[in-house]
Amino acid sequence: MSQAPFDRALLPPSTMNAALDEELRALETAGLKRALRQVQQRRAGTLLLGGERVADFASNDYLGLASDPRVARAAHAVLQAEGTGAGAARLISGNFPIHEALEHTLARLKGCDYTLHFPSGYMVNVGAIPALADRGDVIFSDELNHASLIDGCRLSRATVRVFPHNDLDALERMLVTERGSYRRALIVVEGVFSMDGDLCPLDRLVPLARAHRAWTYVDDAHGTGVLGATGAGSLEHFGVSGDVDVVVGTLGKALGTAGAYVGGSQELVEFLVSRARSFIFTTGSPPALAAATLEALRIAQVEGWRRDSVRERSRRLRSRLADAGFTVTGPEDGHVIPLVIGDPGRTMAAVADLRRRGFLVGGVRPPTVPAGTSRLRISMSAVHPMELVDGLAATLIDVLRRH
Repeated sequence: MSQAPFDRALLPPSTMNAALDEELRALETAGLKRALRQVQQRRAGTLLLGGERVADFASNDYLGLASDPRVARAAHAVLQAEGTGAGAARLISGNFPIHEALEHTLARLKGCDYTLHFPSGYMVNVGAIPALADRGDVIFSDELNHASLIDGCRLSRATVRVFPHNDLDALERMLVTERGSYRRALIVVEGVFSMDGDLCPLDRLVPLARAHRAWTYVDDAHGTGVLGATGAGSLEHFGVSGDVDVVVGTLGKALGTAGAYVGGSQELVEFLVSRARSFIFTTGSPPALAAATLEALRIAQVEGWRRDSVRERSRRLRSRLADAGFTVTGPEDGHVIPLVIGDPGRTMAAVADLRRRGFLVGGVRPPTVPAGTSRLRISMSAVHPMELVDGLAATLIDVLRRH
């Protein structure tokens, strides 16, 4: 039976564009509309932006490995041998030996039995948390957790209880009164909080969790590569490597590539292979990226000066700002430096002012941070020349006084 040709003229007009345009105008009025910027040629703590080279204090390239030619060469070699993509989900035919080599290397770094590689950190958190907690369970989540952690908690269908940021006394009171009402309890935190730069006191969290039969879930995206004697991250920094039930991290920050991992016991990884939907139902990461990450891990381990360098530069900028009378939170050598302005419009005006003077910094507004806490987010890199750090300090002090 033949079908009559589709007549587009009979369709009523779509109302979508008008509705979205109205919402976009509302976002713009509130100072919350976002737009992409095109960047090129990242090198030595700088990048090309609109044809002009600017100092980059907005990226998470903490060790300066994102443009390291050795990492690129490692990717190129496997790209030539294996092609551009994994071709399938890893449970089908997309699991390559180099994926497993990367997982073994990450497990040694993080002090856990096994790790499982995912294409992105967001996919880890929205896959692992719902796999571990369901109806009848409870999740205790720090109020300043990353959006991916929040979304993972929401998807889990567990009861979610939010505790004040880094307030372990409040968390303990919640555990005492509520833990007994649920089958499982999961405590979800960040090792280094991405927008505030402060650390969760894991040496206090782990024994607290164990005392109340709660599992610990630590997203160490911003600690891996920088914190700890060997750069293993916040768990090494606090001496709890191997004691956290679930450790998560990304490969696109200090290691300069892309992808993520979740680590813990053999039982945990085997369970997630069967239950984490964002792992099961997605194509595996390109083998070339795994090769690049293995090389980045090697460099990060043998070139410890990179960790020392990023800490030294962080201390210097923090000291200059504090001497000028500005409140700077977080550890004295913390590589994520937030400067709260409050109003999103004034925050973005400060970002634009800094950009005109040759410095790119992050402008962070709701919903990334709570209302009233819009801020400049400055991130330090091992490859920032010290004169660039001093130039940023002087420029920041002038811009902050204006805005």
